[in-house]
Amino acid sequence: MPPMGDCGERGRAEQFVVHLHSGYGPAHYDLMLRSGEALATWQLPRPPAGMKQGESMPARRLADHRLAYLTYEGPVSRGRGEVARHDDGSYELLEEGPDAWRIRLAGRAIRGTYHLRRSGPGPDDWMLTCELAD
Repeated sequence: MPPMGDCGERGRAEQFVVHLHSGYGPAHYDLMLRSGEALATWQLPRPPAGMKQGESMPARRLADHRLAYLTYEGPVSRGRGEVARHDDGSYELLEEGPDAWRIRLAGRAIRGTYHLRRSGPGPDDWMLTCELAD
């Protein structure tokens, strides 16, 4: 599993983006949270917008991405499809540990408190749960 970045002080607003990633395997969404000088990234089967309180979905932890993806849309290098921005905004880190992050997202479409937690035997097996939708 890639190392977790340092988000700095809890309660400080940071940037996030959700990309629709298509043209490279099944279409999916990448949730990217600015974490120091990188983007902590999870692959999701659908966007978090519209999740109901208590609803969960699988989230696969990916390698950290470059900060350029905060604003990038277009083809991905080495023929790995294309990305288009689905949503972006700020997030607040409420709790962080090696196996869990609690975050409050404030985007255009995605708003609420979410819990990312390791959920399986593999280091990349995580779950995203909506704690409170705004």
